[in-house]
Amino acid sequence: MSAPTVGYIGADVPVELITAAGLLPLRLTGKPGEDSTPGDRYLGRGVDPVARSILTRILTGGYGPLEAIVVSRDCEASLRLFYALRELHRVEPELRLPPVRLVDVLHLPHHTTTRYVHAKLAQLREWLGRWRPIGDDDLAAAITAHDTLRRSLGRCAVLRRANRLSGTRFLEVVAATTRLPVTEAITLADGVIADSSEADGMRLFLTGSSHDDPAVYETLERNGFLVAGEDHDWGELLFTRTCAAPTELALAERYQYNGPAAPRASVRQRAAHTAAAARACGAEVLLSYARVHDDAPPWDFPEQRAATGLRAVLAERQPYGELTPGALAALLPAGVVA
Repeated sequence: MSAPTVGYIGADVPVELITAAGLLPLRLTGKPGEDSTPGDRYLGRGVDPVARSILTRILTGGYGPLEAIVVSRDCEASLRLFYALRELHRVEPELRLPPVRLVDVLHLPHHTTTRYVHAKLAQLREWLGRWRPIGDDDLAAAITAHDTLRRSLGRCAVLRRANRLSGTRFLEVVAATTRLPVTEAITLADGVIADSSEADGMRLFLTGSSHDDPAVYETLERNGFLVAGEDHDWGELLFTRTCAAPTELALAERYQYNGPAAPRASVRQRAAHTAAAARACGAEVLLSYARVHDDAPPWDFPEQRAATGLRAVLAERQPYGELTPGALAALLPAGVVA
C-alpha cells in the first residue's frame, strides 16, 4: 500500500520531515498553457502564473489525493498562495481542501536565524506527527536517504558538465525525483548515471526565474544551446548542499544556508554565485530569464553580467513555460535565424 501524499511548494520545505513521518513528499508543479481561471479567481492575474496554476490544479484535483500541503515562504507568490488556501478553508469548507501549513525558513547567516529556523522545523515536525510521530531514528534515516539522493543528482550534474547529458534531460530527472519515494528517486538518478549519452551546443548558463517544466530548456536546446548550468531551485540549487549530520539542528542549518535564490538573496550574493557556477560549467553565454510577474531577476542581472564577463541577455516578462521569439533572437549569435 502506497504512503499518503503530502504536496509541498518551494525548495525551502524540509522534505526529510515528510519522509520521516511515513508520508510521500510531492513537489507541486504548475502546468504551462493550461487554463488557470479557478486559481485566477482567488489570486488575481497579477501574481506569478506558476502560483495561479498550482492553485488551479489543487482546486481541480490535478495532483490526485493529497493528505496535506506544506508551503514554504520562498517568495511572495508562495506566501500569497498559502494565504489563499488558508482562507479557502475558512470560507469555503465545502471544497474539502487538505490541511495546509506554512514553513518559514530565513537565510540570514546568524545564530539567531538558526534558532528561528530550528524552531519552525520543530513545529512542522510536531504537526506532521499527527500522521506518525517522528522519532530521532526516523529523522536520521530520512536525512541520510535524501542526502544520498542529493549526491546522486550531483553526479548527474557532473555528467551534464561533461556533455554526457542535455540540460533538458537533467531538468526532467531532477523533477522526476521530486515525485517519487526517496529510495526510488535514488535508483532513478543512479540509473541515469549508467545510461548517459552525448549532448552538445553552445554552453549556456540560465539564471533568473525557476523552471518546473522543461519547455524553455527544450526551446534553447533546439536552437543550438546546451543548458550547462543554472541557479534556480529546480536545478543544482536544489541538491548541492547536504546536511552536516543526521539531526534536526543540522537539517535546520542545511535549509538556512541553502541558496542563494533570487527572491531571498542579495544582489551581490547572487552575482558571486552565478559567476562561480557559470565558470564551473564552462558557460559561454548567460541568459537571465524573468517570467511575467517575477520582479527579482532583473535587479540581479547587471551585477551578474559584470561578474561573469559573458555575453549576456535579459529576457523580461516571459510567459510561463515559454521563451518569446524576440528573446530567442536576442540570444542567438548575429546572422543566425531561429
